[in-house]
Amino acid sequence: MRVMAIDYGDARTGVAISDATGMLAGFTTVIHSRREEQVLDSLTELARQHGVDELVMGFPRNMDGTEGPRAELCRAFAAGLEERTGLEVRLWDERRTTIEAHQILHASGKKMKVHKKTVDAVAATLILEGYLTRKRLERT
Repeated sequence: MRVMAIDYGDARTGVAISDATGMLAGFTTVIHSRREEQVLDSLTELARQHGVDELVMGFPRNMDGTEGPRAELCRAFAAGLEERTGLEVRLWDERRTTIEAHQILHASGKKMKVHKKTVDAVAATLILEGYLTRKRLERT
């Protein structure tokens, strides 16, 4: 079962897709676009190309757990993605994923200029890994 994780953003959307076993993150990319339709098209095509069975999308909550305006945008985008792909989008609490992604990139010696290009893919990978871990724990 392939799972695709999405870190949806205003200018860049990170994507991570699991291997066929649904155990490990495999493919990652960043969609560089501010146009929602273009991002939806790209995600739909990636899901088709990789035979994705399940979608999980980072859901931005405030640190106190409440939902702000960004959460509303994500819900609307997730609904559009469900309509396009025919797959349910599971919303995953993404608090701190971008911060952790920057820390990972910094620890690996990447310069801040490079962070911008890859941080969204790393954040999507963190979302995917968290989701896959939870699924594994629920099975045991």
